Amino acid sequence: MNKHESYGRRSVVIGVAGGSGAGKTTVADQIIERVGAAHIAVIPHDAYYRDLRALPRAQREIVNFDHPDALENDLMVRHIERLKRGEPVELPMYDFTTHTRTDQTVHVEPQPIILIEGILIFAQPELRHTMDVKIFVDTDPDIRFIRRLRRDVAERGRTVDSVIEQYLRTVRPMHLEFVEPSKRYADVIIPEGGFNWVAIDMVVARIRNLLDEAMR
Repeated sequence: MNKHESYGRRSVVIGVAGGSGAGKTTVADQIIERVGAAHIAVIPHDAYYRDLRALPRAQREIVNFDHPDALENDLMVRHIERLKRGEPVELPMYDFTTHTRTDQTVHVEPQPIILIEGILIFAQPELRHTMDVKIFVDTDPDIRFIRRLRRDVAERGRTVDSVIEQYLRTVRPMHLEFVEPSKRYADVIIPEGGFNWVAIDMVVARIRNLLDEAMR
C-alpha cells in the first residue's frame, strides 16, 4: 500500500481563484497555516506558464500572459491527476523576469488536500472539473491594481510604466473576458480579499472536515 492509498480515498482538490492582486495567496496561506502544510500539496497555476525561450526578448514582452493559452493547462491537469492517484510530480519553476521555465523543479508529494491557486483556473473546464471545492476571492479593481503594481515592481523586476501598460493592454480586458465570468462557477465567494476572516474561518472549517474524511 502506498502513502496515498492509506488515506482511504482520493485527494480533495481545492481551487482558489480571483483577479490579479485579489488576495488569493493570502487566502491560500491562511488555509495552509490553519489546516497544516503537512497535509496539503500546493500547485500554483503560475508555475505552468509556457516557456518562451525560443522567442526574442522583445516578442516575449508583448505576449498576453493573462490569456488562458499562455499556460500549459494540460500539463497541470496531468499533474493533478497524478497526485490524486498517489504519485509525486515535479512542479515547474518559472522565471518571470525572462519569461522562461528554469531547469529546476519542485518535488511535490501526494497529500489528502491538493490546493490549486491561480487567476484563470475556473475559466478552464479541464482544470475546473478536477476540483471538489472552488473558492473565488473577490476584491475591488483599484485595490487589485495597486497590489499588482507593488508586486511586479518589487518581485518581478518591472517598471511602473510597464506594469500600467500591461494592465491596460491585457490584464483588465482579460479579467473582464475570462476571470470575472468564471466567478459563477465558485462554490464560495470571499469578498474583501484575503482579510475576510469570517469567510476564511468557514472555509477552513469545511476543509478540515474534508481532511478528516480523507484521512479515515
